[in-house]
Amino acid sequence: MPLFKMRIEVPDLQAGRAASEILEKLCEPAPLAVTLFELLPPRFVVEAYYGEPPDLEEARRHLAERDARLADAWLEEVPDQNWVALSQALLPPVAAGRFVVHGSHDRARFAMRRLALEIEAGEAFGSGHNATTALCLEALDWVAHQRRLRRVLDLGCGSGVLAIAAARVAPAARILAVDNDPVAVAIAKENARLNRVGGRVRVLAGSGLEHPTLRQAKPFDAVLANILPRPLIDLAPALRRAIGRGGAAILSGLLDHQAPEVAATWRANGFRLLRRLQRGAWTALVLVKL
Repeated sequence: MPLFKMRIEVPDLQAGRAASEILEKLCEPAPLAVTLFELLPPRFVVEAYYGEPPDLEEARRHLAERDARLADAWLEEVPDQNWVALSQALLPPVAAGRFVVHGSHDRARFAMRRLALEIEAGEAFGSGHNATTALCLEALDWVAHQRRLRRVLDLGCGSGVLAIAAARVAPAARILAVDNDPVAVAIAKENARLNRVGGRVRVLAGSGLEHPTLRQAKPFDAVLANILPRPLIDLAPALRRAIGRGGAAILSGLLDHQAPEVAATWRANGFRLLRRLQRGAWTALVLVKL
């Protein structure tokens, strides 16, 4: 029997959660499953699967009543096959430097690789399939070759993929990860446990550098911040104080045209640009504190 899939691309995580809630609770028939995945920062995609075709116009009406940006939903028939396995197969492993990020369906394939990271695409940002995450992993691999890392901070950790990667590439390091989204915090903790680094990755709920544990843990040898340009600019003075001399900042969440302003701000705060990495339209910066 065929399945039917309703798909909505949304502008951010909050809108994605709203669309998911509407499809789960307000629309008939009830969906068999609703998924929320990262697309390109800050965009997400919501997909709902049905055993019989839902009323698309009714769904659009409910969605538009909550937020006009959610009304652009479309419906398609899914071929009669194992759609769960199919959806997983569409997310192949991602290589970034020496790291490989994969889902649970590829666990056996990569189980013996020290720098393989098992991260499911899901509600918390950072599955590796996004260019900015892959760029940060590539930059982290490069930085770990250049210096010994003892204290690392993953700021805005999402799924925790960067913190987990730091724990793998720097086995002696103490890793702190922080996010202001409680869902992300819970997912990052579970991912750290799943990847067998839960004892060395501590995940905190907080905004920016406000958590007292972060103040006590500095100076950091490396800070990973895959967020957005404006927070990267605003946080530059505070992160200058948090990073030790010679320490590295790996910054992303940047489109190519946004990178020069961020780099200039950090240079004005006492950093030197070491590398600029690019994938598609996205950029990551590696800077060192002078």
